Amino acid sequence: MNALKTHKGGCHCGRVRFEVDAPAAINATRCNCSICTMSGYLHLFVSGDDFRLFQGEEAIQTYTFNTGAAKHYFCRYCGVKSFYVPRSHPDGISVNVNCLDPESIESIDEKAFDGRNWEQNIAKLSPISD
Repeated sequence: MNALKTHKGGCHCGRVRFEVDAPAAINATRCNCSICTMSGYLHLFVSGDDFRLFQGEEAIQTYTFNTGAAKHYFCRYCGVKSFYVPRSHPDGISVNVNCLDPESIESIDEKAFDGRNWEQNIAKLSPISD
């Protein structure tokens, strides 16, 4: 198991900032569902305890669709979704690896996930990072 490191990240305009504890060598998931494809989202699943929003709560808007289970949070100023509560991991957070400050990242290993066929593939989705 990789030792956890504190990564910082945020949205494009900098109003939303957060910290997340995760390995320096990140195992990320590239999903091909409609919203992930359109937004270029690269998932890092972490426990809710490993995520801390420290700036910009007032700048965050929420978007839900389909089942309404996932809570997609985005900056209402720049439109970037840097994290959200996923339907697949409702007690966790999915952080957009593309929104992490690069200096804390040692490497990124991407795994593909067929989110277009979510129901048939959910058992194959990456677990929460440790």
